[in-house]
Amino acid sequence: MPRAIKNSVIVITGASTGIGRATALEFAKQRATLLLAARNETALQEVAEECQHLGGTAVVMRTDVSHESAVQDLAQRAISSFGRIDVWVNNAAISLFARFEEAPPDVFRQVIETNLFGYIYGARAVLPYFREQGSGNLINVSSVVGVTGQPYTSAYTISKYAIRGLSDSLRMELCLDNAKDIHVCTVLPGSIDTPIFQHAANYTGRQTKALNPVYPARQVAEAIVELVDKPQREIVVGQAVYLQLLEKTLAPDIYEPMMAKQVDQDHFQDHKPAPHSEGNVFEAMRDYTGISGNWLGTGGLTSQDVWDMARDTAQKIGLPLS
Repeated sequence: MPRAIKNSVIVITGASTGIGRATALEFAKQRATLLLAARNETALQEVAEECQHLGGTAVVMRTDVSHESAVQDLAQRAISSFGRIDVWVNNAAISLFARFEEAPPDVFRQVIETNLFGYIYGARAVLPYFREQGSGNLINVSSVVGVTGQPYTSAYTISKYAIRGLSDSLRMELCLDNAKDIHVCTVLPGSIDTPIFQHAANYTGRQTKALNPVYPARQVAEAIVELVDKPQREIVVGQAVYLQLLEKTLAPDIYEPMMAKQVDQDHFQDHKPAPHSEGNVFEAMRDYTGISGNWLGTGGLTSQDVWDMARDTAQKIGLPLS
């Protein structure tokens, strides 16, 4: 049985901004004990103060999850400070916008190192403690692009696909060990209003933006909190994600060209040229450290537009969709 959130020790990576920051605040409202990790210690301290104000207990540790030793130190800090770890949220992520052939190899590699190996290191650090305790919940934040893919973000997409495979494999191994109280949950958010698009490396020459429809980060945070009370193998956040998964599964030949065009038309601000930049891939950025990237209500496709597109696709393949 899962422990009550009030009595749980929860580690969150990527907690300084976006989904991680929103998740920390949601847990704090339920008086959880939090260890918050990210590369920007100043922003982490701000989050910790907000958590304390909401009734939670929060300490911070500057951590670059692309280094396994740093992630091991993070887990040991939780144990030495609080005696246990009940929930580990793998959330830290960076992104890169570039055509595949034009992406700088070192930037491409660092996206994989952070997004995928950061999660691997988190799992390797926490699972021994879960096994010793006989319980625990590892929550891996993936993405809809971990199922459907998209152009211009191949490194990010690869990492998010791999995270789902990691989660599946870990669940199977835990099943073989009859570790019924150790859970591995995967979260598949759609396009979320966070600063990741301001932080992303960009080699397209076009200013990036959130792909519509956009959902608030708090919606993902609430889903993560719910997984502690009711663990599930995989959950989706955002109505449009369900429609994308349906289209990808039933009509990939139609879906992929449609999605490619949608991304090309709606993931950029063509009136704003952008110089090549490595963004926050190698170093944390001081700007845009809040939860929101101010993408809600920026126009483009709405949920109804996506639904209409799904219905059109269904009609083309003869599938009833009310």
